[in-house]
Amino acid sequence: MKLAGKVAIVTGGARGIGAAIVERYVAEGATVAIADLAKDDGEALARKLDGKAFFVSLDVTKPDSIDAMVKSVAAKAGGIDILVNNAAVFDLAPIVEVTEKSWDLLFDVNVKGLFFTLQSVARTMIAQGKGGKIVNMASQAGRRGEALVSVYCATKAAVISLTQSAGLDLIKYGINVNGIAPGVVDTPMWAEVDALFAKYEKRPLGEKKRLVGEAVPFGRMGTPEDHTGAALFLASADADYIVAQTLNVDGGNWMS
Repeated sequence: MKLAGKVAIVTGGARGIGAAIVERYVAEGATVAIADLAKDDGEALARKLDGKAFFVSLDVTKPDSIDAMVKSVAAKAGGIDILVNNAAVFDLAPIVEVTEKSWDLLFDVNVKGLFFTLQSVARTMIAQGKGGKIVNMASQAGRRGEALVSVYCATKAAVISLTQSAGLDLIKYGINVNGIAPGVVDTPMWAEVDALFAKYEKRPLGEKKRLVGEAVPFGRMGTPEDHTGAALFLASADADYIVAQTLNVDGGNWMS
């Protein structure tokens, strides 16, 4: 098992890609903290994993909540070896209709929350003196602009940039910071995404999801489980010499 004896935090770990990563890490021997606002889902996942994972409340928009979560996990599990920064939100609108409220929410969660969670965990890892692994979830949207998705694209571009800067700064402590850029992923959130595209592109419900799935070179949308191999690799000793990279896991949608 590649993560035997390791302690991992997965933010946004109660559902979707985060939950799939939690399950894969547990299967590989880790003890995992499911850090999320979704208490019922998080606790249900922890019960399913029979004591090898536990729920901890986290609101990444609140620095006090981040620090409390990190201290709680370190105290309960005896340290922190891995962080997966997965918590994120999505919205879309034409440029002339983007609201300050939407802008602030996306940047507060996707960028500010990610950065200060990384910072708090990195401080703990430095104090422990044994290095660690940090995996930031970016997106193919961070590789390019999209007409209706300007703010989300900007937040994920920021995640890729922060991954590079943090990776270069923290490797001197033995902390590897890398990222994963998913493409289009079939999660419950896609119902909301599809509805927004239907509104602004005047499409019937379900058509956008079908079209983006057909456009993936692999032949379908991704699943949460498609991303667990990369998340495991980047959290393991196999990735010790990989620093400040963001790996595309998107079925061939983007080449870089």
